[in-house]
Amino acid sequence: MPLTPERRAELTALRRARDLMDREFASGLDVAAVARHAHMSAAHFSRRFRAAYGESPHSYLMTRRIERAMLLLRQGTSVTDVCLAVGYSSLGSFSTAFTTIAGESPSAYRARPHSPFEEMPGCVARAVARPTRLPRPPSA
Repeated sequence: MPLTPERRAELTALRRARDLMDREFASGLDVAAVARHAHMSAAHFSRRFRAAYGESPHSYLMTRRIERAMLLLRQGTSVTDVCLAVGYSSLGSFSTAFTTIAGESPSAYRARPHSPFEEMPGCVARAVARPTRLPRPPSA
């Protein structure tokens, strides 16, 4: 697809909306509010966001909240405090969302030991943990 001025403007609006979700994930954001920020209808925004980023805006926002929750839980913050800090008002909803995304309950996640790689951003962890090819030994 050629990058027309209209397409460039749409991608810029989508990136700004994604940045808003990254910054304000703990506030009362919903897809309609983010779509308004991008100057699009909610349905159009959802379709274009999914096409650009491979997941729905709701899924993206929930994942950001749970990623932040995981960091706070690794630091020893209580599950209730984490729930409120990442924008949930219901502990049950938070626990369900956390378990769905992380594969274990928040309290189980908080209680178990964590790898040092979980403490660093994913891009850094991939670079550090990436296997390297050893040089071939000289042939005899």
